[in-house]
Amino acid sequence: MTVRVCLVDDQTLVRHGIRGLLGLAEGIEVVGEAGDGAEGVDAVVRHRPDVVLLDLRMPRHDGLWALGELRARGIDVPVLVLTTFDDDELVLRALRAGARGYLLKDVTLEQLVGAVRTLADGGTLISPAVTERLLSAVRETPPPPDDARVQPLTGRELEVLRLLAAGYANREIARTLFLAEGTVKNHVSSVLLKLGTRDRTRAVLRALHHGLLDPDHRIGG
Repeated sequence: MTVRVCLVDDQTLVRHGIRGLLGLAEGIEVVGEAGDGAEGVDAVVRHRPDVVLLDLRMPRHDGLWALGELRARGIDVPVLVLTTFDDDELVLRALRAGARGYLLKDVTLEQLVGAVRTLADGGTLISPAVTERLLSAVRETPPPPDDARVQPLTGRELEVLRLLAAGYANREIARTLFLAEGTVKNHVSSVLLKLGTRDRTRAVLRALHHGLLDPDHRIGG
């Protein structure tokens, strides 16, 4: 199965570079390009890609605007934001706006292809090992006013949560934990319910905020 990708970045050379890298990988096809958020949303509507690679800093309509517009239109497409080392605050806002993860612009071919395939398979790219600065920003930022009380997770649910944070899709979690994929789906649903979130990205963000992914976190049930 070919993964269809849309690139949204105002820098032509960056788009050409990413397109060139993805062209070296089997099973990935760039079906659309755009130079700002508005063009990007139009490209998503037109091409219906499996994954969107989205720059955050763009003139006119930026990446945050595009994420908001996609949500307003009810378009649920996995979005991976493209960032640099000084974009921590923007990345955090993008993740809260619905992005499934982030990728540095100086990635290798292996990292880029792996990221695209991870999102296409339903995974995320918010690993606690990626950047300490981003984790600090998550923990230091006050939770939103409607932050629901987090219920204790079982040992198995915590294992599933940690694999979600590492970008694992349900199928990969099932293989890693020697569980049926249906069982994993049930655990994921339970984790989302206990964390009071609607999707994996927000679940990981809330878990980070409450310290649930810290190595010394104690199991609650």
